[in-house]
Amino acid sequence: MEKQDLKILAQNLANPQGKKGVEIGEMMNDTNIGMTLESIQTLLIEDDEHILEIGHGNADHVKSILNKATNIKYTGIDISETMHNEAKRLNKHFEGQADFVLYEGKKLPFQDKTFAKIFTVNTVYFWEQPVEYLNEIYRVLKDNGTFVLTFGQRNFMEKLPFTQFDFKLYSNAEMEEIISKSHFKRMKISEREEQIKSKTSEETITRNYTILTIKK
Repeated sequence: MEKQDLKILAQNLANPQGKKGVEIGEMMNDTNIGMTLESIQTLLIEDDEHILEIGHGNADHVKSILNKATNIKYTGIDISETMHNEAKRLNKHFEGQADFVLYEGKKLPFQDKTFAKIFTVNTVYFWEQPVEYLNEIYRVLKDNGTFVLTFGQRNFMEKLPFTQFDFKLYSNAEMEEIISKSHFKRMKISEREEQIKSKTSEETITRNYTILTIKK
């Protein structure tokens, strides 16, 4: 891919827009579904819990969350109007159980201690002030809640041609250090590996990623 095409891809991975954004959203759902389902599994969702997902994309995976237990409520939040609209369209049959919120990407528009479980997959690269944002997540998480943060490891991500454009990459140690500066006190690290189709070619590549289980 040409440099300009890679830049457009990077921009749409961060904030999908318009018709191209819908296509990118579908591709992201396909390539991230393994990470997403592993993250959902890690949450250990129980009956009657309210779940928040940060950066839901097209949210075609919401059914996998709602099927985990009974009387689950899901809220998805995203900065992309395109993904917000796609998520509502794809999940209209879950109205009342799943809702979607469009926001500006810095302050979470929820009251303190709202959610039992919070997760996010492949969004941390775009957080402008990660410690402050982690403290926002801490604020809206219940005291006995769980936050799952999933991201591609630096040594994998830096090989991808589009991550040179406005992606902030992290090793496990770098991410641990950032979390230690936030209000969160405990975390467990789990490393995973999977085979995925490249976003820029027909190749199959090996992705190394990390799931952090974080507690107050």
